[in-house]
Amino acid sequence: MSFQIVYWHWVILGIGLMLLEIALPSFTVLWIGAAAVIVGVLLFFLPGLSVTLQVILWTVLSAALAWLWFKYLKPLSIDKTKAGLSREAIIGEVGQVLSVPNEERRGTLRFPAPVLGSDEWKFIAQDSLAVGDRVRVIDLSGNSLIVTKS
Repeated sequence: MSFQIVYWHWVILGIGLMLLEIALPSFTVLWIGAAAVIVGVLLFFLPGLSVTLQVILWTVLSAALAWLWFKYLKPLSIDKTKAGLSREAIIGEVGQVLSVPNEERRGTLRFPAPVLGSDEWKFIAQDSLAVGDRVRVIDLSGNSLIVTKS
């Protein structure tokens, strides 16, 4: 009794592995499954490939796709905002003054990218500031920033 692997075996294996990724959040099994589907497609067009060559091709494609994911694609999905981070995340940030503080109200500044979930913050300053000045955060006071002219 001989067993022969045909193209649809690889396609079914690949789809099954990709469906398994629903339960496993690593994205590694997804690429192993995608490699199996690619081997199935290649086997459809080149039916003479030996089983050994198919397995080697599947292994190499799996490793290459997983490497490409972790090296190039995954870093693109990393959140670069500082939302949810602690006080230290905002100290040292530089922003631009939108409104100047006076006796009745605090000033407003804007950061180029959101910091701790917001790009506009109220601030207190000891320095004399004008709209458009660049300021650096040196501390926090409640929900307001303490800044100095930068």
